[in-house]
Amino acid sequence: MASSTIFPSSSAFIKKDVSLSAFSSQPSFCLKSSKKRVCKKIASVMAPQQSERKPSTTGSVKTGLTLTEKILARASEKTQLVPGENVWVNVDILMTHDVCGPGAFGIFKKEFGENAKVWDREKVVIIPDHYIFTTDERANRNVDILRDFCTEQNIKYFYDIKDLGNFKANPDYKGVCHVALAQEGHCRPGEVLLGTDSHTCTAGAFGQFATGIGNTDAGFVLGTGKLLLKVPPTLRFVMDGEMPDYLLAKDLILQIIGEISVAGATYKAMEFVGTTVESLTMEERMTLCNMVVEAGGKNGVVPADNTTYKYLEEKTNLPYEPVYSDGQARFLQEYRFDVSKLEPLVAKPHSPDNRALARECKDVKIDRVYIGSCTGGKTEDFMAAAKVFLASGKKVKVPTFLVPATQKVWMDVYSLPVPGSGGKTCSQIFEEAGCDTPASPSCGACLGGPRDTYARMNEPQVCVSTTNRNFPGRMGHKEGQVYLASPYTAAASALTGFVTDPREFLQ
Repeated sequence: MASSTIFPSSSAFIKKDVSLSAFSSQPSFCLKSSKKRVCKKIASVMAPQQSERKPSTTGSVKTGLTLTEKILARASEKTQLVPGENVWVNVDILMTHDVCGPGAFGIFKKEFGENAKVWDREKVVIIPDHYIFTTDERANRNVDILRDFCTEQNIKYFYDIKDLGNFKANPDYKGVCHVALAQEGHCRPGEVLLGTDSHTCTAGAFGQFATGIGNTDAGFVLGTGKLLLKVPPTLRFVMDGEMPDYLLAKDLILQIIGEISVAGATYKAMEFVGTTVESLTMEERMTLCNMVVEAGGKNGVVPADNTTYKYLEEKTNLPYEPVYSDGQARFLQEYRFDVSKLEPLVAKPHSPDNRALARECKDVKIDRVYIGSCTGGKTEDFMAAAKVFLASGKKVKVPTFLVPATQKVWMDVYSLPVPGSGGKTCSQIFEEAGCDTPASPSCGACLGGPRDTYARMNEPQVCVSTTNRNFPGRMGHKEGQVYLASPYTAAASALTGFVTDPREFLQ
């Protein structure tokens, strides 16, 4: 199957020459703000090497850096570093949520003192999102702990929720942290963003270093604004070719994970470049970076460009400085894909790398469809699902659950017209197709949660889901079976009651 969808395995990746180069390329560094962009060309001042000399007499030689290495070099105030090196990094943003926040706060107070103050109240972002709309007392208590801590510390960015019966009555409440971080302007090129959630890597779509950390590390960052990190080597994924109109970024990342396995990028940076990546919207780039952790990746990153700057224009007024990989940067491996040859994919139970073509699973009968999460619950994900329902003109054959990631996405579902629909919104199309009413924005059943969580799998059912993990018990019942898919494939499957290639409705 691999040979039919990407280049032959022998040329699927190229091992880059890791020997030192005396002449690294000098990129343009751009200071980007919400109003203007100023570029300064850095000219090389290195004289040509006159004759070949042995390495032992050459002395220190500067080498090209990858995008990830450059961000960590800047954050650690170094001019050079190498993969495997441990460096103290200055953190730009620390995010935590209701699941991990209480633990991180406890460690912070234990180590720094009951009356200690966080290093910077404007760089800590706290977003309740995981176990919200539930009667579980312990889950509700976690949100109370967040609120108490934010009041005590005068945290500027706390997106609180008090009225669980009507999320719209909570103007500060956002929803899923990874989508909210982007929508609220906390993601900026060249910065370091850490979060107590493995899918914090989503923010790498903005050309920044973003990764998940544990509660102990978060407690330390709260007190110091620093963290000791090991510099990861970088895998480069070059994706070229015109994106077929039946594919989404979810198909691209499932292809990559299926190619390299769930351990293929363990503690490595995954850099995405190429004409296909450049054509992706910010939300699609977020999907791409979101699931690098499913391949073991330390972080995923897409170089910032005009698409990035346009998205950020009205979201942040803080200056930022994008960086880019040098021409002589050293990549551990390079993979090349011709995206025009790819087909819609799914990841079969019980692993994100259990890749299969959607059309190969057409005999798999399903019980439900779930569209939501940080991976597949963004505005464009619901637009994509609505496109399939609109094209079919049919009703779903299995319960289809819709969970917008954030309050803004929920509003978009009810207000934005779907192209080619004659002015209909996603919510109208979903209602006509017989889907469940869009739920309150949160992580929902993506990670199971308390038993009364909306759309949780409390029975051993088969589900096609736009989420990111399909391990046993991930969405609830330990014997449930989850097929990971794009919103196109999820919607198509809802219409047939079987895992379905969306080309049945889109062509």
